[in-house]
Amino acid sequence: MKQHAVRTYKSAEKLQRADHLAWKIAEVSADPVAVDADVVEMIGNRIIDNAAVAAASLARRPVRSARAQALAHPFQPGATVFGLTASECISPEWAAWANGVAVRELDFHDTFLAADYSHPGDNIPPILAVAQHCGLDGAALVRGLATGYEIQVNLVKGICLHEHKIDHIAHLGPSAAAGIGTLLSLPTEMIYQAVQQALHVTTTTRQSRKGEISSWKAYAPAFAGKMAVEAVDRVMRGEGAPSPAWEGEDGFIAWLLSGPKAQYAVPLPEQGEPKRAILDTYTKEHSAEYQSQALIDLARRMGPKIGDLSKVESIVIHTSHHTHYVIGTGANDPQKMDPKASRETLDHSIMYIFAVALEDGGWHHEKSYAPERANRASTVALWNKISTVEDPEWTRRYHSHDPREKAFGGRVIVTLKGGSTISDELAVADAHPLGARPFKRPDYVKKFRTLSNGIIAPSEQDRFIATVGRLTSLKAGELTELTFTVNTKQLGSHATHGIFDWPASRHGTSVAAE
Repeated sequence: MKQHAVRTYKSAEKLQRADHLAWKIAEVSADPVAVDADVVEMIGNRIIDNAAVAAASLARRPVRSARAQALAHPFQPGATVFGLTASECISPEWAAWANGVAVRELDFHDTFLAADYSHPGDNIPPILAVAQHCGLDGAALVRGLATGYEIQVNLVKGICLHEHKIDHIAHLGPSAAAGIGTLLSLPTEMIYQAVQQALHVTTTTRQSRKGEISSWKAYAPAFAGKMAVEAVDRVMRGEGAPSPAWEGEDGFIAWLLSGPKAQYAVPLPEQGEPKRAILDTYTKEHSAEYQSQALIDLARRMGPKIGDLSKVESIVIHTSHHTHYVIGTGANDPQKMDPKASRETLDHSIMYIFAVALEDGGWHHEKSYAPERANRASTVALWNKISTVEDPEWTRRYHSHDPREKAFGGRVIVTLKGGSTISDELAVADAHPLGARPFKRPDYVKKFRTLSNGIIAPSEQDRFIATVGRLTSLKAGELTELTFTVNTKQLGSHATHGIFDWPASRHGTSVAAE
């Protein structure tokens, strides 16, 4: 692994193309290294993980809306959409859109946190969609996904977007474009242009994850994946991109990140070095923001010690800067204490999450967010007794490059009426690779079967799991089997009140009238 210095260059300075970060990313993407067996295994795990959380979200409104938009773009050969039959093929960029929203809607798939943070599994929908459309085999898909994860993880290690309130999908567009480049065995020049195009069109602010958080939180990564597909398509037709995208005088670093005098260090594999970054990532056992995973497990552990929760005077969570300011009281978001807040907002309130986990002894991807659950009087009372503070040691551990001391949890001090205290701490979630119960293939399969219970028929579950089990031996054209079909009743009614439906369904009726 080599560290690459990245900074702004004035237009008058000569920066050789080979020194552009986008070119270096493209070189890694074009390097035809073999994929290690443990990486292949983990890629299969994450395909299962994505399908699990997508199944659980199929009937939710944002997913139905995205699917309805995709259905307006049938295409042959095309790509599949979760829930539909394999014969209902959609243009790949729109399939990536629909599947990307389904995967992200519940915020329940894999994660990677370093200088910034991300959900690397968001790379899977666009790369898989292109692989299906182009009739590629399982080995090609594995190579493409290994690249998508590699570039995503290393950009997240090297460049912090959050401190400048730039959404983390600005790392996803380039990584998905790079993965598609590997998938299609494109030359370095094409991947270079696609990576830069994808960065340019997927840079947005973090307001999508602040204040009144809307469904766009799920749509944003899907949008980045869709833009990556389109970027690759354009460069394959001979189009170029703003260059150099990161280092330019009016580019990404100069005006959207730390400015013209800043320098970043981005690690990338050397020529011939295997792409293993996916092994640094981790999935979620609970459907909530990753920084809450260890704290949910800690709440499960502390609940019996506390006993009667009505005797709690206060709960203070000592945690990292990131947890305190993003999902804690340091965010200064009144919405995080509002029982009428959206699911997306409650997902970003560790005060709410810890209160519910203490009361229920666990977490459920639907029941824990239900309006009646959030409005329960005992929960609201406990919720308002919880606060967070930044602890420098937890911040240091959060940013540590040593995986053995990197921590995403915190220390919790519960003060009871009368003044006695109960305290405990947990650094990583039980499901983390270094946790009490690291997730293995059987855990991913269990998660898939649990979340798809009553949605996907058992025989269809079996077929999908078996298909993933022979991932690298899937032949050209067989990648369409990496989806699942459900009964149409499980999909809910498609949202049909959009521009794409206008001529067929509106007949002059105004949107306002409906």
